[in-house]
Amino acid sequence: MIQEKLRNVAIIAHVDHGKTTLVDALLKQSGVYRENQEIVDRVMDSNDLERERGITIMAKNTAVTYGDTKINIVDTPGHADFGGEVERILKMVNGVILLVDAAEGPMPQTRFVLSRALELGHRVIVVVNKIDRPDQRIYEVIDEVLELLIDLNATDDQLDSPMLFCSARDGRCGYNPEEIGDDLKPLFDTILDYIPAPDVDVDAPFQMLVSSIDYNEFVGRIAVGRIERGTLKQNQEIVVCNYHDPDQVSKKAKATAIYEFDGLNRIPVDTVTAGNIIAMSGIGDITIGDTICAPDAVEPLEFVKISAPTIEMTFSVNDSPFAGREGKYVTSRQIRDRLMRETLKDVSLRVTEVEGSDSALNVAGRGEMHLSILIETMRREGYEFQVSPPRVLLKEIDGQKCEPMERLVVDVPSDCAGSVIEKIGSRKGDFLDMAPLGTTRSKLTFLVPARGLFGYRNEFLTDTKGEGIMASVFDSYAPYRGELSRRNVGALVASETGESVTYGLYNAQSRGTLFIGAGVPVYEGMVIGQTPKKEDIAINACKRKQLTNTRAAGSDDALRLIPPKQMSLEQCLEFLDDDEVLEVTPETLRIRKRILNLEQRMKSIHRK
Repeated sequence: MIQEKLRNVAIIAHVDHGKTTLVDALLKQSGVYRENQEIVDRVMDSNDLERERGITIMAKNTAVTYGDTKINIVDTPGHADFGGEVERILKMVNGVILLVDAAEGPMPQTRFVLSRALELGHRVIVVVNKIDRPDQRIYEVIDEVLELLIDLNATDDQLDSPMLFCSARDGRCGYNPEEIGDDLKPLFDTILDYIPAPDVDVDAPFQMLVSSIDYNEFVGRIAVGRIERGTLKQNQEIVVCNYHDPDQVSKKAKATAIYEFDGLNRIPVDTVTAGNIIAMSGIGDITIGDTICAPDAVEPLEFVKISAPTIEMTFSVNDSPFAGREGKYVTSRQIRDRLMRETLKDVSLRVTEVEGSDSALNVAGRGEMHLSILIETMRREGYEFQVSPPRVLLKEIDGQKCEPMERLVVDVPSDCAGSVIEKIGSRKGDFLDMAPLGTTRSKLTFLVPARGLFGYRNEFLTDTKGEGIMASVFDSYAPYRGELSRRNVGALVASETGESVTYGLYNAQSRGTLFIGAGVPVYEGMVIGQTPKKEDIAINACKRKQLTNTRAAGSDDALRLIPPKQMSLEQCLEFLDDDEVLEVTPETLRIRKRILNLEQRMKSIHRK
């Protein structure tokens, strides 16, 4: 049976190409809001971190009604580190809207998400967005999209995908870039005409694959997924099983509450049929990838294989001299429980024990951004812990040590291209391609080891005078390319415990850039700044001026400190060297040496 009055579609694209803005416009024009209702921009980015950073981190569901057809829409993240969210969400839909920026064109994550959609055989509607940008190059981008589809071995049907031209911010689109309508009616019509309606068996026993998990402190875990077949009624008996864990005993449960999506709300319903995307509560320990079935037909569904993590960090109990002063949750048990809870809703995160330690855990993810979002979330929840520098996960393939390679695409002013190529070359990267973007900018493509990009972003922005755009996505594993230095600057390290004083810092600031100002508590071994030299320098930030009863002209002038460099979490992680860890508390980020005492640190260096 074909559910003609239903469509399920996901919006996929590279980061900042306008997915959430397009969902805003679709919601407005489908009549979800009252005429006098106050509307916030990017309404789907409901998480505090999402709103602060302007990116989507978690995939979210909504639904609109166009005419008498219900369209379930899934807004997905565009950042490569959250690709796992996109991979699992694609199992819920029957087609995708691929958004491409009219100036930037297809970027690394565009290739990644499109390849996943094509593998599942989904139909694709291509939407070229931001056509009102002054630097738009619509016709070149059309060719680049077609080349990408050919490169990804799209079928003839997928190569004939409809293409629309849109300004999501203004809520306008059309079939011709020269003639844009006043609304999104052409996009709505194309979804109805081109995206297939779910073809399902309503009379068969109930079956649903869980693609997403939400949590509510009143009802507990909420399973979100598309009903593959059958009908579900409230309080119906159900069974939970898992295709990838056949030895697991099937759990019996009851569907205590069923919700359908309507605009930004979840509407409680008594009965739902196959093809719909629904949310269901009442199952305590449900996880992503589980199958919910009728008791008389327990048949688990295969879950999409999520790409393996490529980067790992060690989370451990904070053992610095200032440990336990600011955090609410500080023990290894509390940190372990929190990380294990995270793995239940984030399928691309992996947590493992560290051999020989009961206070540390290895946490593997898809990239630095992926893990830094987790660290920031835990920090805001009141956790205190310390993390090691990020490191890549090596693999042995055919007896050869291999490392993850990233496909890096940069968009830079043409006069800066030389310095970028030189820097990537020094980080063991291969230069693949160079293409002009208009008359003043160039698009460069590289294949570079993932560890070669650690700490490169700030250097890149300096080399391109702040005008460069860089984006990377995992490409493949390749033979290990030898040693790389993690950073090319040294650290200013506190040699005394106490409170920093202007007099002590004034003498230190001539040695490099400070991270702290006066009146900040410091301890021996804490990194308080950076120096251009590649060696560490011990600084006594607590040094006070010796008071005497002799006065001399000029010696009592007011000392002026240069404002310290404020380091964000990502900058701290990029700065970390192998012999350092980052102390994370709800109030402070402190970089410190693993061995705090200067004398012991020197002995360990000489022993190597």
